[in-house]
Amino acid sequence: MDPRVLGVMRPFLEGWVGNPAARHSLGEEARESLRAARTKVGRLVGGRPDGVVFLSGATEANNLAVKGVSLRGPGRHVVTSVVEHPSLLAPCRDLIKAGFEVTAVSVDGEGRVSPDDVRRALRPDTCLVALGAANGQVGTVQPWRAIAAVTRQAGVPFHLDAVGVLGRLPVTVETDGVDLLTVGANDLCGPPGVGALWIRPGLRLVPQVLGGGQEEGLRSGTENLAGAVGLGVAAEFAFREGPAEFARLETYRDRLIDGFGARCPALRLVGPRRDRLPQHAGFVVSGVKGESLVLALDLVGISAASGTACGALTGEPSHVLRAIGLSERDAQGALAFTLGRWTTGDEVDVVLADLPPIVERLRAASPLA
Repeated sequence: MDPRVLGVMRPFLEGWVGNPAARHSLGEEARESLRAARTKVGRLVGGRPDGVVFLSGATEANNLAVKGVSLRGPGRHVVTSVVEHPSLLAPCRDLIKAGFEVTAVSVDGEGRVSPDDVRRALRPDTCLVALGAANGQVGTVQPWRAIAAVTRQAGVPFHLDAVGVLGRLPVTVETDGVDLLTVGANDLCGPPGVGALWIRPGLRLVPQVLGGGQEEGLRSGTENLAGAVGLGVAAEFAFREGPAEFARLETYRDRLIDGFGARCPALRLVGPRRDRLPQHAGFVVSGVKGESLVLALDLVGISAASGTACGALTGEPSHVLRAIGLSERDAQGALAFTLGRWTTGDEVDVVLADLPPIVERLRAASPLA
């Protein structure tokens, strides 16, 4: 979390701990703080602040969007894609159990959803199209504005999980044609455990958490005041500093991609070179387990992620990597670097120097290489 965000949250946290009554109801001063936070989140997404509903995180926001719109009827068909985050796919699977039909459109070899495929998937009973703005495993930025034009022409609500792009790429719900948009605080260097769903005013949803009717009846339960304030501050920093910050990270990202291309041909880029998240560089190394690469890098002080994202129970490789055409063997050797607010050019140079010999050593020891 950005220390500046925590500094603003602290008075609210201390007031909550020291005042038991505040844990059960919010006074006018607290509600004014919530209104200010809504204004900041609304400004970041380019929409009216009264469309902002505070929730426990992006997962709840995706669930509320998918199920809240679909269950209101009358249509019983949803369109999504095969590469979505589990918090989008899981509620879609739940709808199938309730008698809905879900069409998951395929992607190309770079993980991109075609607007034409979305158009072909639409039916008279389609009640929602739900997609992510970008894929966190391969870095692909989706053509969401073109997809929104398709849904707007068809009169179908469009939900965009924008966690991956907010503060990194410009998003304006009012002009982009987005009807619902998911916000996650931790991806903005804000507090974990809080998020928001922007809902176009006038669009009706069936609430998924019932009780006292907070958040205009769409999410009952006492609001997480400190978390909402923290999200608002993080959104304000992202709105103000995002363009310059991510231009800087885009330069570092390209330095990684070009550097590995010259120094370590065994590292193969996954996802597109263009239309890519500015802070994401993902690769695969055939014949080497991604987990082995992550552990070896950790021993020299470098943080990375294995793009395999194997399920804890199934052990299956990532559905995203398989969807873009990687073999199971290659998908097991995925490695992703995510650059952040505190990444420096010197750290990028360290990675470029340290990773190639690690790859060579692991490949030499692997019977699969």
